[in-house]
Amino acid sequence: MADPKRPPGPLSRLGLSVIALTVIVDQGAKAIADANLPFGRTIDLLPFLALHLVYNPGIAFSFLADYGGWALVALTLVITVVVMVFWGQAIDGGRWAAVGYGLIIGGAAGNLIDRILHGHVIDFLLLHLGSRTLFIFNPADAALTIGPALLLVVYLWPGRGGPATPPPGEN
Repeated sequence: MADPKRPPGPLSRLGLSVIALTVIVDQGAKAIADANLPFGRTIDLLPFLALHLVYNPGIAFSFLADYGGWALVALTLVITVVVMVFWGQAIDGGRWAAVGYGLIIGGAAGNLIDRILHGHVIDFLLLHLGSRTLFIFNPADAALTIGPALLLVVYLWPGRGGPATPPPGEN
């Protein structure tokens, strides 16, 4: 019987499902946004969220934009392999850890597809406070934020599968 603490691996049904669903949602939303939104024009949705289509040649906040597309493709592939190795070697965290790892791999894959097909990443969700822009992102970026946050909760939150805190006096 499989250890319930061990996260299902990248090739498990859960792992592949999270990765595939993340990529499908991301690529579908980007295709709709790219086909229908006016480039660079803001369309308010909520007091803190708007649609605003831009093309990001770099990674988060256009960081490393001057490195060129293929260097960023290589960097993304290296990071993806490292995350896959961590995932494959994980011995605890259960299903929630698998979801976290899957979101990271799916998000990286979604942005990698953009970079290979278009030479840039399609961003269209604008988070703002009044007239101050916080950042512009896409569903893959959201997965790349939620995945690590979920892993932090799984591995560090007391009583949530993280390292057990020894009782007082047992150090």
